[in-house]
Amino acid sequence: MLIPHHRFLRSPLSVAVLSALAVSPVYAQESTELATVTVTAQQAATKVETPTIEIPQSVSTITREQMDNRGVSTVQRATDYTPGVYSNQVGASNRFDYLVLRGFSDGSLSNTFLDGLKVMGDANSHSSMRIDPWFLESIEVVRGPASVLYGRASPGGVVALNSKRPEFEQGGELRFRVGNNNQRSAAFDLTGPIGEEQRVAFRLTGIASAADTQFGPAEEERYAIAPRLTWDITDDTSLTVEAYLQDEPEGGYHSGVPYEGAVVAHNGHKISNNFFDGEKDYDTYERTQRMFGYALEHRFNDQVTGRQLMRYLNSDVVLNQVYGYGWTSPTSDELTRYYSGSNESLEAWTLDNQLEATLSSGFMDHTLLFGVDYQQRENDVSWPTGYFPPLNAFDPVYGSDPIEFYAPVRERHEIDQTGVYLQDQIALVNWRFTLGGRYDWVNIDNANRDSGDTSSLSDTQFSGRAGVVYLFDNGVAPYLSYSTAFTPTSFVDESGDLLQPMEGEQWETGVKYQPNGSQNQYSAALFHIGQENVATKEQPTDPYRAVGEIESQGLELEAQTQLTDTLSLQAGYSFTDITYAKSDDGNQGNNAIYSPRHQVQLWGHYQANDGWLNGVDMGVGVRHYADIAADRANTETVPDYTLVDATIGYDLSQLGVEGVETRLNVNNLLDKEYVASCNSLEYCYFGAERGVTASVHYRF
Repeated sequence: MLIPHHRFLRSPLSVAVLSALAVSPVYAQESTELATVTVTAQQAATKVETPTIEIPQSVSTITREQMDNRGVSTVQRATDYTPGVYSNQVGASNRFDYLVLRGFSDGSLSNTFLDGLKVMGDANSHSSMRIDPWFLESIEVVRGPASVLYGRASPGGVVALNSKRPEFEQGGELRFRVGNNNQRSAAFDLTGPIGEEQRVAFRLTGIASAADTQFGPAEEERYAIAPRLTWDITDDTSLTVEAYLQDEPEGGYHSGVPYEGAVVAHNGHKISNNFFDGEKDYDTYERTQRMFGYALEHRFNDQVTGRQLMRYLNSDVVLNQVYGYGWTSPTSDELTRYYSGSNESLEAWTLDNQLEATLSSGFMDHTLLFGVDYQQRENDVSWPTGYFPPLNAFDPVYGSDPIEFYAPVRERHEIDQTGVYLQDQIALVNWRFTLGGRYDWVNIDNANRDSGDTSSLSDTQFSGRAGVVYLFDNGVAPYLSYSTAFTPTSFVDESGDLLQPMEGEQWETGVKYQPNGSQNQYSAALFHIGQENVATKEQPTDPYRAVGEIESQGLELEAQTQLTDTLSLQAGYSFTDITYAKSDDGNQGNNAIYSPRHQVQLWGHYQANDGWLNGVDMGVGVRHYADIAADRANTETVPDYTLVDATIGYDLSQLGVEGVETRLNVNNLLDKEYVASCNSLEYCYFGAERGVTASVHYRF
């Protein structure tokens, strides 16, 4: 059943939210400055506010300013310049936020967290949720296992999305953006106090966007709104209630082409990077997601604070897609085409109860965190399949009807997980110790809704972390840590049995440096991760299976520095050697796919503050990716590629127009044609062509 494009906008709740715009008399009142909201922004690596230099693990932060300067429209693009993150797994597709951390692609659809709680999509379906970056204040990338605090998580790390929060100072922003491929969007962001007592603040953020894609008739369209209210109930108690409502009538393109034809010629020809392998009348991806939640914080005294975070998620997904997969014969110019469909309805709850205490024993200080969390998800799926006539990849003719449709497979995927965790951060003179442990109970059930056949798995798991940092007086901080990962999934094998949870462990050592009195940050990290029971599948239609063990080891370098008053530089380098350490499919010792061995990122930004260029800012970025395996057998590699991005902005206040800024962004400035990565030799993803956007921002 197709979802009405704007159904959620017609709900009673949304009507009430939109009516908040009518509080202009209150909004226009002159405000007095208040203390900041009680609810604290937690740091993803520790769930408590901790200086980055004291964390024995690699952490990178992407700020709101960086996202604005680069003109990002997806979380994927926001992480382009973060070391240890491969954000180009599926090239030009924007349907999902694939984020490969330290080479691990198994959880690249399910390693995101929003405001401290896991975004409860189902990686074993098409129901993976997305958050538009317009709604985010920052993004934290924590590399390495984080199961000790979050339970179910990829050993490569987690990506923590931090929402814009209500503020007790009036402000707002309007943004309009246009670009090539018929890109257009309008967005707003309003915040401020409500009422004379000014104990309540609101934030209302929204966006409407649409675009064509580089692939034939495929389009993208999104509408989203996020209302939030923060109530300082007392000086010690604060409550934030929030919603995030997003409707995507068009989810863009998500398909691939053979290596022979994309990277090397097939019958003397190469496939265009604009090639569309589907059928317009059978191409749909519709996703509607509704999130409601709250964050409650109470300070019992100066030493003890309690928090409760809760979110409810409800989503609907409809997919219809015709896709090519392999040549009909070695000499043919036609691709074999299949049909894949889906109708999915997902419901999930997440809850995290925390108690934070600071204790001092004279010579030693402790920050203790005790927590109990719960995750529950149900996803009803219906998956029809079929066949379509082949399509000539070099001279396509569209308008075909299906050869055959098959009755849908109807399943229910259920998972619930309860975890208890304890963390102790110890400060002893210049030493910082982090110790943590967690115990999880997880139950997974997959059921065929037609036959009644079921597959169940119940498991328990202990996860831990131990780390030490020494803070030299000059700002140098070497560290060492050990951590484990626990990743249960709803993936099933060819017999329909659930795979055993993936388990991983990591050793990491490195050094961080922040010069005294400076915001500049430098870091270097060496790591080794081992993961067992790795779930994988060779072809899109194949069942999952556990192939054995994966080992990932490497080096990451990162620098963020203000070279002069006007010039800043962000630089990163990643060496990731990820291999199938044990494998039952003949690929033991081979490099894993979706992981460049070498990544280099460099972004320079210049802000003029005097002379005839006053008000102008410019940025140039370079990204290089090398040594990407094209298939698990390592018979071929994806050619290395380098991409250049650029931006230029101008603050019109220099011309007397206060609060207005214009900006031009260009991604892939040189219009490089390239293949971003491959799942196999039958399925490779074209990278995005040159993208140009122009935007106007009005801040008040």
